[in-house]
Amino acid sequence: MFSHVMLGTDDMTASRAFYDATLGALGARPGREDPKGRVVYLHDGAMFMLTRPINGEPACHANGGTVGFRCASAEQVAAWHAAGVAHGGTAIEDPPGERQGPFGAVHLAYLRDPAGNKLCAAFRPA
Repeated sequence: MFSHVMLGTDDMTASRAFYDATLGALGARPGREDPKGRVVYLHDGAMFMLTRPINGEPACHANGGTVGFRCASAEQVAAWHAAGVAHGGTAIEDPPGERQGPFGAVHLAYLRDPAGNKLCAAFRPA
């Protein structure tokens, strides 16, 4: 359904270190900078990008918005969360773990990245 996700940042160095670690925990290679200074991650048919806002205004996060990353296991959810906290992220909401929802069990973890964006790692057992 989605071709890519792009988030804004005012501190590319901090954001890149955070995403290299968290996306690395999911099996992605470190981000690469394109000619416009954006950092691009390609993994498992998806693209995730970081950019300084094109309009020159400060980056801001969406109130109520969340970017979710698909994980292959509950252990990968925990590794993603640990990598994020160790690289400038902030743990938010409940601790990482299993939740029961209307569609069954799901393992979740939530973080704010260095720019304040809300992120989720999710694993849904078969």
